[in-house]
Amino acid sequence: MVGGGITIDRAASAASAAALEAVAANLPRDHKGLTRIALVGNPNSGKSSLFNQLTGLNQKVGNFPGVTVDRKTGVSQLTPQHRAEIIDLPGTYSLYPKSLDEKVITDLLYDKTSEQYPDFVVVTADASNLRRNLLLFTQLADLGLPAVLALNMMDVAEQHGVHIDVAQLQQELGVPVIPMNARKGIGVAALKIVMAQTLNLPTVSFYQPSEELLPMIRQIRYYFNLHNDYLALHYAHQFRHISFLSADDKAYIQELTEQYDFQPTPRQAQETIDRYARINDILLNTVSVTRTERNEPYSNRLDRVLTHKVWGYLIFFGVLFMLFQAVFAWASYPMELIDQGVTWINQLIQTNFHGPLINLLTEGVLAGLGGVLIFIPQIALLFAFIAVLEETGYMARVTFMMDRIMRKFGLNGKSVVPLISGVACAVPAIMSARTIENWKDRIITIFVTPLMSCSARIPVYTVLIALVVPDQKVLGFFNLQGIALMGLYLLGFFAAILSALALKILLRRKERSYFIMEFPVYRWPRWKNVGITIVEKVKTFVFQAGKVIVAISVILWVLASYGPGNALEQAETKARAVAAEQHLTPAETDNRIASEKLENSYAGLFGRTLEPAIRPLGFDWKVGIALITSFAAREVFVGTISTIYSVGQDADMRTVQQKLAAEKDDQGQPFFTPARAFSLLVFYVFAMQCMSTLAVVYRETKGWKWPMLQLLYMTGLAYVASLTIYQLMK
Repeated sequence: MVGGGITIDRAASAASAAALEAVAANLPRDHKGLTRIALVGNPNSGKSSLFNQLTGLNQKVGNFPGVTVDRKTGVSQLTPQHRAEIIDLPGTYSLYPKSLDEKVITDLLYDKTSEQYPDFVVVTADASNLRRNLLLFTQLADLGLPAVLALNMMDVAEQHGVHIDVAQLQQELGVPVIPMNARKGIGVAALKIVMAQTLNLPTVSFYQPSEELLPMIRQIRYYFNLHNDYLALHYAHQFRHISFLSADDKAYIQELTEQYDFQPTPRQAQETIDRYARINDILLNTVSVTRTERNEPYSNRLDRVLTHKVWGYLIFFGVLFMLFQAVFAWASYPMELIDQGVTWINQLIQTNFHGPLINLLTEGVLAGLGGVLIFIPQIALLFAFIAVLEETGYMARVTFMMDRIMRKFGLNGKSVVPLISGVACAVPAIMSARTIENWKDRIITIFVTPLMSCSARIPVYTVLIALVVPDQKVLGFFNLQGIALMGLYLLGFFAAILSALALKILLRRKERSYFIMEFPVYRWPRWKNVGITIVEKVKTFVFQAGKVIVAISVILWVLASYGPGNALEQAETKARAVAAEQHLTPAETDNRIASEKLENSYAGLFGRTLEPAIRPLGFDWKVGIALITSFAAREVFVGTISTIYSVGQDADMRTVQQKLAAEKDDQGQPFFTPARAFSLLVFYVFAMQCMSTLAVVYRETKGWKWPMLQLLYMTGLAYVASLTIYQLMK
């Protein structure tokens, strides 16, 4: 069989066919009637690509029960008669966990009574580095789990001169081995066929505990009614960290380990040595390498440049620069189309229908909905770039390079991942900080991550930048608006690392920490995976942030359209008297009435109460309302401004930018000057305006101390920075 650069001999195909014929009955099903299959593998073994191939868009992200680690699940149609629930477990190198992500795997696989326990596992292995990947497989096999080995990246193995005798490897391991290229979908169909069948095949034992440990192991095994010795050994190794064991259970195991003088660390080391000795024997019989060392892999040559101490940072800076330029340049046309579409619908409705409900629909619902839809092109572009960087393997290099900088500012190497993730959203970024073992490192990372400009700030940034920064080229190539956007992101980044340095000094952190990661081989991006990422992120923005924005827009419309007692009637009378005195035109009279009524509405009264505190920043009561509503979600700012400035306006002024540009101050001059716009932009760079982030910080730190300190610090920083910018620029 030949395809996509993968060559598999006929013996391998015959062996795979024989394995398929050897299985007949269907797997046991869960309460939903679905086979539950867990994907397990080393980081960068292609597990996520395989998950996307199997599930497509039929996937969702939640948390594992009791912890804040992502749990990706999806449904796959294996055959016309069989559907399966696929669980994508976090990447791990072994069953001896070093982080919370890895502990989730062991908690799941150790508890056969759990509702989430898989019927069997698919182990993804990088065929070009089979020795390292087989360590995890042998551990899973010794746990007695029915398994399939997905021999992924066969094309990369072939490029490196690695030839694998699949038939012999299948015989050595005692399980079906499916050669594949998950990124291109090669071998997925064969894997689905195998997964649709019973895999209760005899497995080969790869490691036997020493005789001196058997008395302790057997007591643990029979006490907990476990199905094999190796699982009982893992209970002895990790009982302190197994969440489903009771205090009495842990006390029992501790007593046994002390009685038998069980030392976990040397035992783990010896087990690893023994396993690799067995793995080496298997590989000698199944793998041959024809490439000589002089043929240095292409990825290594690229890394010499892309991770260079000087050129690496310049290249990364250039990539970011191009990303932010594209977010403005490429998204402008579809954004204009969306804006014009919402404007046309609004005009059509207001021209043909009248009444309070019509005003609610056009000035409340559609104004808020327009503030959501218009940013879809920019959100899609941002995550398309991020997905491509991840797919190609470049993002791993970025993480490595940034680790050099992070350490100088008191951050753990693993802090780089939350900080980079914070560019998308602070909530999952803060949750990912739980993989940092050191408590102080974790607290510092959680504290500074919200200073990274998340995607929720993009609507605020782009509207205000487009309002006051000219859309023109510098040096004939660079767009000024893109430069301004990148400057805001860099401002948040520098604030984060400087805040981390201050916390390092305050907390007197002295412990050293270590950061280890593996570089994946450079590859062309799998465009299907990029597309899935874009669709999922846009759906999240529209259906999660969008619901909040539209709901708040409706509430704001009500607050802006009604007032206490007869305040609005009095405001209209006053406005008409002034208009008659100043001989205003009918259109000017209507605008004057709308302005007076808005100022005397519930929203106006609320904003007036807040105005004295924010007037030194250049803001008025209308902006104050938007600042408060932004605590629900930062992107609500645009919907709020759109709604506030929609009340009473003509139907021919519907785009957000038109509304902001038309706003006047007390002297009749444009309200949103560069000083006010940049003051507002800087405020949004630093302010902690996200209730969801505060909630997740509370959950991660088990109390209100850190979220309250975070709220006070970031709000104070935002106020001082905004005040400084406005006073200097006005």
